[in-house]
Amino acid sequence: MTTIMYARISTADQTLDHQVAQARKADFIIDEVIADHGQSGVSTILSERPEGRRLFDKLRQGDTLVVRWVDRLGRNYQDVTDTIRHFMRQGVTIKTVINGMTFDGATTDPTQQAVRDALIAFMAATAQAQAEATKEAQRAGIEHAKETKAEAYRGRKPSYDRAQLAVVRDMTGTGAGTSEVARATGLSRQTVLRIRGDMAEAEAALARWGM
Repeated sequence: MTTIMYARISTADQTLDHQVAQARKADFIIDEVIADHGQSGVSTILSERPEGRRLFDKLRQGDTLVVRWVDRLGRNYQDVTDTIRHFMRQGVTIKTVINGMTFDGATTDPTQQAVRDALIAFMAATAQAQAEATKEAQRAGIEHAKETKAEAYRGRKPSYDRAQLAVVRDMTGTGAGTSEVARATGLSRQTVLRIRGDMAEAEAALARWGM
């Protein structure tokens, strides 16, 4: 039985080391790491990514697939739900680092299956919704930055970077508390609350400062 971690690094703000470190900090023992770099979770389904295809070849009954959260598998609702159900049918257990969720095909009770499938659907839908919200926030940030290019209107330099903003956005989508997000990002609770209060403005502030 093998434990494989899959990571998707879609932007320069994300790193493989960070995702692996998070998993090990959560006491996961990883046998192998498979990662796709520069791959969109929206436009490219898992089976069409170079390393994503390897998962379908390598995972066997009894193996465990670890992901930081389901959005690393993808941000397309249909693809994520199909992928998780495919692996469960193969006898693979899927575990998430954030929130410590476990999905497998062990239960035969129809009520438990319904609850499990509903949770998978909810998480996959959240991943897609976050992608759409991020795209809109980036668009709004760029437009806002264009309108306020002048140095005098840049305001205070953000105390966070894009990587930290991405973690705040992702963990907010999973229902994580302010203190938990602050610990994970190294930001103050006040900064986390300010970012959560206006994600579009947080994105715009980074754009104004060219960060």
